[in-house]
Amino acid sequence: MKLKKIKLLLTLAGLMLVATACGEVVDEESITAVGSSAMQPLVEAAGEQYSAENLGKFINVQGGGSGTGLSQIDAGAVDIGNSDIFAEESGGIDADKLVDHRIAVVGITPIVTPGTGVTDVTLEELRDIFTGKITNWAELGGKDLPITVLNRASGSGTRATFEQWVLGDEKSIVSQEQESSGTVRQIVANTPGTISYVAFSYVTDEVEALSINVVEPTNENVQNNDWIIWSYEHMYTNGEPEGLTKDFLDYMLSEDVQQTLIQALDYIPISNMKIERDVEGNTTPVQ
Repeated sequence: MKLKKIKLLLTLAGLMLVATACGEVVDEESITAVGSSAMQPLVEAAGEQYSAENLGKFINVQGGGSGTGLSQIDAGAVDIGNSDIFAEESGGIDADKLVDHRIAVVGITPIVTPGTGVTDVTLEELRDIFTGKITNWAELGGKDLPITVLNRASGSGTRATFEQWVLGDEKSIVSQEQESSGTVRQIVANTPGTISYVAFSYVTDEVEALSINVVEPTNENVQNNDWIIWSYEHMYTNGEPEGLTKDFLDYMLSEDVQQTLIQALDYIPISNMKIERDVEGNTTPVQ
């Protein structure tokens, strides 16, 4: 609901600006940002807000997953590649030529269909679900209901982050896969016994987010690394950005977006993090 309200306000703001510019000739310019579906709500909302404030400037935002974003920006096919993972983690990408712009942090949480009877699991139990060792919610004290595992597609940064911090060196069972976080949420909401994972920004009352080891999936717990399933939201450019691309990236890092829009959409501003994490997963306190 937050996103719908923000989009409505941005649309109204855009109409007002157009009305005041009646009679003026406005040069149109656009850029395209492609990739992470976890980032998509944020970049779409920021793009609409930016366009409402800058007549004739348009930000085209598409999903497709982090792998798509990285491959497209590596090929020079788009202006910005959105990713939940470091470029160095994606095979076949020349990470040295890409410039990383860390915009925010996003928490990722397991979600289940309401009514399983389970609200908290250990990290080991969560791993056992996704590797097929636990197959019924009754094994975790819930209802006698088979567990259906739903994964994001290969190339998803959300999946890569989840598997890194939950599965480690183990492999998930073969299961249904979906490209879109929104589709994942819809399937989990409507298919009894299903479990998957999404960014915090996709959690609604239609699904239940599980706590892990009695730690709740909240932004506050991510900031301290008490909740370990999180990732940076990267916006990669092929070389140093220029023109509208640079202006929009500067806008994404502006106080208005960082402290208002990002938090309204359940992401975490970079400046709110108490720790830093490198590509190998090592953490250090923010000085």
